Amino acid sequence: MATASTSASPPGDDIAIEAFLEMLVAERGASRNTFDAYRRDLEHARSWLAGQRRMLAPATSDDLRGYLGSLERAGMAPRTAARRLSALRQFFRFLYADGHRGDDPTTAIDAPRQGRPLPKILSEAEVDALLDTARDIDGPEGTRLVCLLETLYATGLRVSELVGLPFAAVARDPRVLLVRGKGGKERMVPLTDAAMTAIRDYKAVRGAFIAGKTSPFLFPSRSAEGHLTRRRFGQLLDDLALEAGIDRKRVSPHVLRHAFATHLLDHGADLRSVQQMLGHADISTTQIYTHVLAERLRALVESHHPLATR
Repeated sequence: MATASTSASPPGDDIAIEAFLEMLVAERGASRNTFDAYRRDLEHARSWLAGQRRMLAPATSDDLRGYLGSLERAGMAPRTAARRLSALRQFFRFLYADGHRGDDPTTAIDAPRQGRPLPKILSEAEVDALLDTARDIDGPEGTRLVCLLETLYATGLRVSELVGLPFAAVARDPRVLLVRGKGGKERMVPLTDAAMTAIRDYKAVRGAFIAGKTSPFLFPSRSAEGHLTRRRFGQLLDDLALEAGIDRKRVSPHVLRHAFATHLLDHGADLRSVQQMLGHADISTTQIYTHVLAERLRALVESHHPLATR
């Protein structure tokens, strides 16, 4: 059942919207951008309701549900729809507080469900470009960077797990890494041949980073932690992306973790195995990567299928 206004005569839409916008500026000090955003959102709702021969100021809960439903059917992103509902909530709270309405129709409306954003990933060609660029860097720094990249892309480790790897984990040239993850839980992650070779090459020059001292870490440094920091590794990736001609905003240790998972699934790995290698406690966390694949397939069809543009 619709929730109707209990006020005898709510103001007309023009008067109500202008009064609300004036309040935003006078009482809340709203910026011009905020002012314009609220105006656009309210005008959009008013325009839709006008097409239904309804008005905004006296709108019922059912009227507003109809409007929000139209946004969903039009394919509007849940985040954008939620922002428009937020504008409506502020508007009707103002009308209620000022006595122009005896109720607030938005109190009976739930916010649109906002799905988890899809993780950013790199293509296999872009990962290859990063590795090729790292291999062109001379000396121990280049050898260490190749080792970091190959190990991360081969295992999908969290960046904290990667930079904090103990030297003992690779002391005997293992084919798998024993990783201690969140909550102290251990898991075994297999290494690729390329990662094993990169680790072997790096171990031969690791002494350059400890200057004759000993360190329990695979990637020692002079930091307070005693090992390469997450921040420093991120800086190294920034520089590497720039050199490889890839937008730096698209490259990070976590993006490479995403790439590891997505590329594995792309090549036929089962979801449960990927979950175990990533160290996810719940498989629903890993399932986000299946949505990435679905989105890529959809984009592929829309771009190349002969009927996509008809």
